[in-house]
Amino acid sequence: MVQSKAETVAQYLAELPLDRRAALEVLREVFLQNVDADIVETMSYGMIGYHVSFDAYPGGYHCDPSTPLPYAGLASQKNHMSLYMMGLYMDPLDVARFQEAWRATGKKLDMGKSCVRFKKIEDVPLDVVAEAIRRMPSKRYVEVYEGHLVGAGGSRRPQSSKKAAKKVAAKKAAKK
Repeated sequence: MVQSKAETVAQYLAELPLDRRAALEVLREVFLQNVDADIVETMSYGMIGYHVSFDAYPGGYHCDPSTPLPYAGLASQKNHMSLYMMGLYMDPLDVARFQEAWRATGKKLDMGKSCVRFKKIEDVPLDVVAEAIRRMPSKRYVEVYEGHLVGAGGSRRPQSSKKAAKKVAAKKAAKK
């Protein structure tokens, strides 16, 4: 599948073949049951996305401050499905813990630099994914994210609440 033009998660799931739809619905449920209240589900980058809300992190994503900070994603690609967990990749200890827990299940781990690839839901140890999500609540994710920005020579911090409120209001008005 090429990048979807679906505007809602329901539309995205509806355009998938039944086996992939079922697999992503299961993973979606794992996310929805384990993310904290500051993580919101939307369509972004042509896939199901999970983001830190503007209420929790008004500064948005440093690459495009008009979009919320990406947290995770689920996608159906041409030859596989993908699980993107951005926070996991920012903490080497979390990566190691995740890999060790996954491999301890006896399931093959096909992990790239930005995603975990899988062919069917049975290939995914859901409890390992759930635990990784719970280990990276939005507050910790933002702290790790900002640490990486500063460590990379940036000094970006969240906008003032007044600026953030204006930006969120403008974004909502543009959607209408």
